[in-house]
Amino acid sequence: MVLLDDAPRALRDPETVALRRVMLAEPHVAPLARYVQALRAQHPTWEFQDFDPMDGGVHADMLFLLEKPGPMTSPTGKKQGSGFISRNNDDPTAEGVFRFMQEAGIPRKRAVLWNVIPWWDRSIKFTTAEVRRGIEELRNLLPLLPAIRTVVLIGGQARRALPLLQTLRPDLRICTSAHPGRQVYRFNPDQWKAIPAQWKAAGLTQDEVSAAP
Repeated sequence: MVLLDDAPRALRDPETVALRRVMLAEPHVAPLARYVQALRAQHPTWEFQDFDPMDGGVHADMLFLLEKPGPMTSPTGKKQGSGFISRNNDDPTAEGVFRFMQEAGIPRKRAVLWNVIPWWDRSIKFTTAEVRRGIEELRNLLPLLPAIRTVVLIGGQARRALPLLQTLRPDLRICTSAHPGRQVYRFNPDQWKAIPAQWKAAGLTQDEVSAAP
């Protein structure tokens, strides 16, 4: 059955994944697809997953920056993943992102998802050097996202991108939240429960921010 609706874990269905791959040629996401292809050519031993064409692509005004892709983004893993950085992936973190976006009332076309470490190397572990390298790669990504006005740094590693973002784009509004993964849910449930409200606040327009008491 093809899951055409925008639902949690929709990308567990291979036909739905195939439809998303066709959508990568659409104008709002094609520049980002070319960017990912270039990353793959530069680093052939790592996997770089595609931006989800259901999101806003180059027209998005909000960048949600997580930490590192997980195994269910990988199409070559033991349990085949989607090949996308997507809220529709078949894993708990993606499902959390999906539900929290809904609770926050952020339209999908406003958002684009990425990771501060943008590659999957068959391990959820990472080094400080890898985080630094991933942060530096934002220099190449941000020019492809001209409509971005707000960046949400999700989790401790993503927050380390703050100094570079402030240097590259001092006009950006930068917000933070905990990571919507199971570790935070288990060990810091109050932080996990606060995520929807934090994302909702991040989603306010500049006029709405100025009008707030």
